Amino acid sequence: MARGESENRRVPVDLSEGFGERLLGQLLDRAHEMPPQLIAPLVAEEVKRVGGWDVMILLQDYEQLMLVPLPGRGLVGGEAVPIDDSRAGEAFLHLTAVEEARDDGVRVYLPLLDGSDEVGVMGLTLETVEDGDRRLLRRLAGLVADMLVTKDAYTDRFFQARRREPMSVAAEIQWSLLPPLSMRTPQVEVAGILEPAYNIAGDSLDYALNDDILHLAIVDAMGHGLNASVLATVAVGAYRHARRADVNLDELYSFMDTAIDEQFGPDQFVTAQMMRLNIGTGHLQWVNAGHPAALLIRDHRVVRSLENPGTLPVGFGGATPLVSALELQRGDRVMFFTDGLTEEHQPGQEQFGEERMIEMIEHVGPTCGSVQQMARALSHALKRERRDLTSDDATLFLVEWRGGTADHLATLDF
Repeated sequence: MARGESENRRVPVDLSEGFGERLLGQLLDRAHEMPPQLIAPLVAEEVKRVGGWDVMILLQDYEQLMLVPLPGRGLVGGEAVPIDDSRAGEAFLHLTAVEEARDDGVRVYLPLLDGSDEVGVMGLTLETVEDGDRRLLRRLAGLVADMLVTKDAYTDRFFQARRREPMSVAAEIQWSLLPPLSMRTPQVEVAGILEPAYNIAGDSLDYALNDDILHLAIVDAMGHGLNASVLATVAVGAYRHARRADVNLDELYSFMDTAIDEQFGPDQFVTAQMMRLNIGTGHLQWVNAGHPAALLIRDHRVVRSLENPGTLPVGFGGATPLVSALELQRGDRVMFFTDGLTEEHQPGQEQFGEERMIEMIEHVGPTCGSVQQMARALSHALKRERRDLTSDDATLFLVEWRGGTADHLATLDF
């Protein structure tokens, strides 16, 4: 046999199915045509096959305060549970399975992760839990999360489960526009939160990770209610159009400015800040159009504001903004925010102010491991400090740069 022929011969591979592969494979095979209302009974049946019972699917509510049971045949219902004070919330916050010994067995809570965005938590009970069970359940939870995200586009049921209060039309528009509010890769992590969740209007944000470049924009449209929501929608749409056309960072302003001016005239505007981060090198660039300066957080301390010569708000036809740049250090966090966080005040009293906000950042930061935990904890702490006042939209968005590479994730271990 020739040497080249021997080298090209296929090595025999064992393609037989084990129990776990058959179980997950059947779920995956059926998922393509599965109507949304049948996800619950199918998941319950799959858990039953591994000896489990009392299956719950808990989804995060829009205020990021509670985990709300998803109703459905085969699922256990019940009351919503707090994220910050429950075993299910522990699994959600720490992105890891949590086991709780009970008289009838072991209650297991598993985070539902779609990629790196956290959908919620799956709970179930087993008589005992071994390493093989943990491995299979972790993979089952990942598949369930993917099904929930995919089917969410075809139904209102998941949205309705997450909604714990009436929502304004403006907020409906904004939530439909937003990307997932968290993303985590080995090189970068992002997380955001918008308040008031059920009545947001003018605040919005958008991001995309294109190869090694993380693109991000945060906008704040003037006014309140539906008009502000429409303004923000046009601004984000123009931003996405320009970003996908791969224009320079400073040119983004012109695209957005023209879109707002042509649609709404010179009397309405949007403040905005756009950035690009090379997640391999930590090179950060940004432009500012009348928006509050982002804050650089290093070792849990706010070390500087990311000031920029800037230009006029979008819609006012300002000069082309100058691009500012900074080399991040590994572990640095950058916080973008809208003025609703700092300008809140009681009638006749002083505004909350950036100084007090920075104090809260440095107080909350050391208690939080992940960016997602910090975004939630900081937003809720700031709201408490404002005595639960949120008369204007109040949005924050955090980015943490870690650097390195994610190439190892494209290599199989066997």
